[in-house]
Amino acid sequence: MKKPATFSIIGGGGYRAQYFLRIAQALPGHFRVSGMVVRDEAKGRAMEEQWGTACYRSLDELLANEQPDFVVLSVNVSAAAEYMLQLAERGIPVLAETPPAADLDGLLMLHDKLTLQGARIQVAEQYQYHPIQAARLEVIRSGQLGRVTEATVSISQTYHAVSLIRRMLGLRFEDVSIRGMRFEAQWAAGPNRSGPPTEDRLIPLQRDIAWLDFGGQLGIYDFTKDQHRSWTRSNHLSVRGERGEIFDNRISLQLPDCTPVHSELKRINKGEYENQEGHFLRGIMAGERWVYDNPFVPGRLYDDEIAIAACLQKMAAYAAGGPEFYGLPDASQDHYLGLLIEQAIRSGETVRSVRQPWADV
Repeated sequence: MKKPATFSIIGGGGYRAQYFLRIAQALPGHFRVSGMVVRDEAKGRAMEEQWGTACYRSLDELLANEQPDFVVLSVNVSAAAEYMLQLAERGIPVLAETPPAADLDGLLMLHDKLTLQGARIQVAEQYQYHPIQAARLEVIRSGQLGRVTEATVSISQTYHAVSLIRRMLGLRFEDVSIRGMRFEAQWAAGPNRSGPPTEDRLIPLQRDIAWLDFGGQLGIYDFTKDQHRSWTRSNHLSVRGERGEIFDNRISLQLPDCTPVHSELKRINKGEYENQEGHFLRGIMAGERWVYDNPFVPGRLYDDEIAIAACLQKMAAYAAGGPEFYGLPDASQDHYLGLLIEQAIRSGETVRSVRQPWADV
């Protein structure tokens, strides 16, 4: 039986660290947490009691007692760079959170001091590994849509959305012109990172929309704060190519003989009705074809956990000498374009990207 990948976690106070702990607990055959760095002693004791994993006050103390395959860095962006530098000096592979730095200067510093020095760092950008996004990307890779020219992403904020736009359009570091606008109104306060609403009230709504013109390919960004958690606003993604489109879960194609073809991306779940195999996502089908197979069957994970587990799986392979999957250059490009989207929305002017040094690595 294959040995589970072991990883340590730096940071335990945020909600993101909880993802990695839950995933390791649900998938013990895949992953094992090999200690955590939690600087606050009381929080560390609480984490030990809750999760049964050793907590240390410093990186040096952790590495004196643990031998992880890689380290997951789950700290505030202001503290991330220093930990990345320390781990790179020790030759330890790192899975960092998004974004890897707060601003362009920080991204350039990471490029100079880490990427150019051969540091082994990947970034946990999970949206591309959500089951539905993986299924859509498989349809795109099949060539059924022909050359893809448009992608509209209304799912999450800035850099997450940009990562999906670039993936759906098949782009790397191409230049882009961006126009943006903000629409303001009121809406019922719904769930946020702290949990569900506790009272019925109207709060300000800010809907940000941006058009990213890559020259022959168009990305459309459309997001309202906390939309992805909302009970009253839907998420949306569409991809248009020469021969058809994916509109949320609907696929519409026109064949070369002018025959129209329509199908749906259908989730196949186990544990429904009389099925007794367990409760989990088996995969996603488009017509008679499987376009996504859940690699973590029969784990009881929801989609965001499946996506983060995919990052951990790919990181384990990378730490063992396998290929990159989302390194600092890609993460930096997505955050850089996200910053330009915010600039275009604030200014009301067309903003043009400049090729950054990480594009030439």
